[in-house]
Amino acid sequence: MAKILKFEDLEIWQQGREICKFVEYLFEETNLGKRYSLMNQMDRSSGSVMDNIAEGFERNGNREFIQFLSIAKGSCGEVKSQNYRAFDKNLISEEQFEKLNVMTDECKNRIAAMMNYLNNCEIKGLKFK
Repeated sequence: MAKILKFEDLEIWQQGREICKFVEYLFEETNLGKRYSLMNQMDRSSGSVMDNIAEGFERNGNREFIQFLSIAKGSCGEVKSQNYRAFDKNLISEEQFEKLNVMTDECKNRIAAMMNYLNNCEIKGLKFK
């Protein structure tokens, strides 16, 4: 496995960033942008995915990274739930709804895989050398 030196190299962080960008697109191109409270919640939860992955990575220890990954995974679920709310209120199209659902499912599954890897990894992080 290649050595990851910065959080920007993590595919899960890149996926979180793509979720953020797509959510921002929805704000600009749909009626979702007119619903301030839901827009604000989606903006915060989508940002939480990538931000918690970055913060956990920078902690330099597997245990803390796993904790932050757990929060990021939860935020993926939050975005997915908010996506249902946006769709049920007819603020986004079915195609947009499906795309965001796929994005959040893929991201949360990869986060879970990373958590599993870290739980079973013998290397525990730089702070534990």
